[in-house]
Amino acid sequence: MAFKSRNKRAPLRVAVLVDTSTTWGRDLIAGIHRYSKECGNWELFLEPRGLDQRRWLPKEWKGEGVIARVGLMDLAKRLKRLNLPVVNVSAITLPGVNFPRVLSDQAAAAVLAAEHLLARGFRSFGYFSLLGLEYVTAHQQAFAEALRNAGHPCDVFAVKPELGTEPAWNLDLKRLAIWLKAMPKPFAVFTWNSSSARELIYACQRNGLAVPEEIAVLSGSDDELLCEVAPVPVSAVRLHSGQIGYRAAAELDEMMSNPGARLPQQVLVAPRGVVERRSTDTLAVDDAAMVRALRFIRGDPARAMNVPDVARKAGLCRRTLELRFQNLLGRSPAAEIRRVRIDHAIHLLQHTNLSVATVAERSGFNSPEYMASVFRSQLAASPLRFRKKN
Repeated sequence: MAFKSRNKRAPLRVAVLVDTSTTWGRDLIAGIHRYSKECGNWELFLEPRGLDQRRWLPKEWKGEGVIARVGLMDLAKRLKRLNLPVVNVSAITLPGVNFPRVLSDQAAAAVLAAEHLLARGFRSFGYFSLLGLEYVTAHQQAFAEALRNAGHPCDVFAVKPELGTEPAWNLDLKRLAIWLKAMPKPFAVFTWNSSSARELIYACQRNGLAVPEEIAVLSGSDDELLCEVAPVPVSAVRLHSGQIGYRAAAELDEMMSNPGARLPQQVLVAPRGVVERRSTDTLAVDDAAMVRALRFIRGDPARAMNVPDVARKAGLCRRTLELRFQNLLGRSPAAEIRRVRIDHAIHLLQHTNLSVATVAERSGFNSPEYMASVFRSQLAASPLRFRKKN
């Protein structure tokens, strides 16, 4: 889609009905604001709201468009009556509601979660689910499918949420712990959000299960505050809600500019990556030599290392090392070195302003040119293009 500039025109009034209490909501609003500054010259109307607070427009509000988290039928009906362009950023599907949607690609997020846990050597997996929420079920199924494709089953434990996507504060932690204790250890659990991850950690702590050594916990969304204040800081998939906001604003701009324009009914935005905190900061490997090898590779991606170096560190011959890597991780030691370096380079490109040359040096690539060739091969984009896109 070609983004347009309205900076020389009269400002348009746009309502934003999105919660401001979560990292997801605030980042999404920041993405809308960024689009407005670059292309829209909008007047944004929004108010502080909690995740499950009802968000309505004032009765007499006059404007040109709305971006909303349309999760309630009452809100959908009110927005329809406005006869204004509306872009929906909610994953909730309501019957007869067909506003264009811009959403996180939750299937891609689930695959990313599976890859993150598999890369740490886990072979026993579960999903802590919330009953009655179709988007959580889809998330759960995508995670299970990714594991199934890698040759692993996924056990599921589900509870009924008390409010929205929040598990009850008086959740039966004893019953949850019975499930966790019954699973082969080490055991990795993926769940929808940070509140669910918190309950998993409480259940572990009350019943003598070590996190992450026995039970690793990964949240499907990264609410920075809730993830950091958990008893064990929670690793999480970082959804790209800023880009969702930016893209939703672009879709709305097109609708306001060209009322008859044909837009995609749904746009999916890929997640940014996994933010690793202590809840998954472990290597789920019983083989002491493999633990030494993996710690050596992951300890400093910038160090000069090759497969013989890793074999010596592990105390194994090269052939034995390669066989153990294939059996435990499904890839060679050289592929693991490359994967760790790519992950580190991605983190530096996304979270720092370091030059590509410096990123290459700090990620263990021999040159920026070599890093660029690896990025094109693995990610179908140059480092600069990847940084700009993400």
